[in-house]
Amino acid sequence: MQPIEPLPRFACPDWWERIQSGRMPMADVPLNAKKAAKAVAFFNRLRLPDLPGTPTLEKACGEWFREILCAFLASEDPATRQRLVWELLCMVPKKNSKTTYVAALGLTALYMEEAPNRQMLIVAPSQNISERCFDQAQGMIRLDERLKAIFNVQDHLKCITRRKTGTKLDVKSFDTTIVTGEIPILTIIDEVHELGKKSKAAAVMQQIRGGGITMQGGQVLMITTQSDEPPAGIWKTELLKARKIRDGQGGPEPILLPILYEFPQELQKQQDFWRDQRRWPMLLPNIDRSIDAARLIADYENNGCATPQAEQIWASQHLNIEIGVGIGDDGWPGADYWELRADRSLTLETLMARSEVAVVGVDGGGLDDLFGVSVIGRERGTRRWLVWCHAYAHPKVLERRKEIAPRLRDFHAEGSLTFCEATEYVTTIAGIAATLAEAGLLPEKDAVGYDPNNIATFVDALAARGIDDKMRRRLLQGPALSPALWGLEHKLSDDTLSHDGSGLMSWSVGNVKIEVKRNGNMATKEAAGRAKIDPFVAMLCAAILMSWNPEASHMDIGEFISAPVVA
Repeated sequence: MQPIEPLPRFACPDWWERIQSGRMPMADVPLNAKKAAKAVAFFNRLRLPDLPGTPTLEKACGEWFREILCAFLASEDPATRQRLVWELLCMVPKKNSKTTYVAALGLTALYMEEAPNRQMLIVAPSQNISERCFDQAQGMIRLDERLKAIFNVQDHLKCITRRKTGTKLDVKSFDTTIVTGEIPILTIIDEVHELGKKSKAAAVMQQIRGGGITMQGGQVLMITTQSDEPPAGIWKTELLKARKIRDGQGGPEPILLPILYEFPQELQKQQDFWRDQRRWPMLLPNIDRSIDAARLIADYENNGCATPQAEQIWASQHLNIEIGVGIGDDGWPGADYWELRADRSLTLETLMARSEVAVVGVDGGGLDDLFGVSVIGRERGTRRWLVWCHAYAHPKVLERRKEIAPRLRDFHAEGSLTFCEATEYVTTIAGIAATLAEAGLLPEKDAVGYDPNNIATFVDALAARGIDDKMRRRLLQGPALSPALWGLEHKLSDDTLSHDGSGLMSWSVGNVKIEVKRNGNMATKEAAGRAKIDPFVAMLCAAILMSWNPEASHMDIGEFISAPVVA
C-alpha cells in the first residue's frame, strides 16, 4: 500500500462535507490542553449584557466559536511547543453574533497574556461597529465584580487595561494612523471585507503584521461577512489566500487558519440551490441562538427578494454568496457565459498570431474615468472571435474615485490596467492600432471604432500613426450598440468566442445593467462613478465592426514578427 501523503498545514479538503454534517469547516488543530481549558473557562463565565437575564456565554454561545477561541489562543505544535495559528480568517454570515463574540475573545486574550505593557487592538471599519464592540466588552466586565478587579475600563478612550500586567486592549475605528508606537501582539479585525473598499488598507495591514516577525510575535484574527460588492483590495487578497490554504494549495506551513462558511463556488452560481431555504442553516452556526430561522425567512421574503439588487446584497450578507459576474436579473445575459469562455493564454500577441483580421474598439471619458480598448480578432480557419481588452487611467483617478481605488490597483497588478498620463495612453492605443495595421490585420475601412464624444486627441494620435479617415469609424452609442450586445450574447452562449479572462473584464461585465429602450437595449452602469464599464463598451464598439464581416488589408502575414506589443 502506498503511504498517504500528509496534508499541508490547515488544509481541509472535506470542508463542504463538514458543513453539510453540521461540523466546523476547519482543519483539526493540535492544542495545548491546559491553555485551551483556561481560555474556555474564562470565556464561558462572561455574560451577555444585551440579552434578558444576561446569560453566560457557556449557555448562549454556540460550540463553533469556542473551537475558534481554542484554535486561536491555544494552538501548539506537539513537537516544538510553538504556536501554530498566527492568523485566522473566519467568514460567517450576518447575525451570528460575531462582534459580540470577538469582544469576548479579546477580553479572554487580555486575561491570558502575562507579558507586561503590551498592546492589543480590536479594529472595526466604522465608529458604530467599534462602539458596539467596546460596549459589549465593557458591559461584560461590569456585570461581574471579579472582572472589575481584573480590568480597568476607560470609556472615553475605548481602552481596557489588565491591572496586573498593564497590557491594554484598545477598540478603534479603522484609519491609516491606527497603528502607532508599539506593534500590537494581537489584532482583531471585524468586518475585514469593508477594508477592501479603503485605498490604504493594504499598507495598514502590513504594518499590523509587522508584529509577527518580532521575537514576541503578533497574532491577527479577521472575522467578517462576505462583501456586498465583488471582493476587492485587501479583502480579495485575504479571501483568495484563505481558500488556497483550505484547499491545500497554500504551501506546506501556512500561518493562517481559514474558517469559511460558504457554499462551493459552483453551487453559489446555481441560484435555485442557494434559494432553497432548507439549505440556509448549514451556513448559520448560531441558528436558534442569535438567529431565528422563521424571522430570517420572513425577512428574505418581505425585504431580501424585493428587487434583484436587494436580493444580491441580502444573499451576500446572510448566506455569504459572492457577488460577481451574472448576479441580478437586469444584468447582461452574456455575463452568465463570460467566465466559461475565458482563455488565459490569450494575449494581444497570440491574438495577432491566430487571427486573419482584427478590429479595434475604444471608449473613454475624462481624467476621473477609465479609457478602454478592445481588440477582436477573427481566428483563421475557425472564424472564432478572439477578444483582448485593456484599460488605462490617469493616476488622479485613485484620488477622485477612492471607493474603487483598491480594485483598480488589483487590475494594475494583474496587468490589465495601466496608470499613465492621458497623452501616453492615447498614443499607446494608437500604437496598438498601427501595429495591427503594419501586420496586415486591419481592414482598409472601418478598422477602429469609437465614441465620437471627447475623443479628439485620440483621433489626432490615430492620424499621426497612419490610420486614415476610411479606417476610423465614429459609432453611435446607447441603443445603437444593441446589435453588439445581442451578437456577443449569442457567441458566448454557443461557444464561438474566447476572451483573455482578465479580472478587469469580469468586473466590467458584472457592472453592466441592461436598460430596455423603445429602439433597443442599452448597457448602463450599476452605480454612477463607482462601477465602470468603459472596457465593456470598447468591446461593443469592436464587435459592431467585426459583425460587418471585414477582410484584412493584407491577408498574407506569413512572416509576422513576434515582438511583444506594449499595452
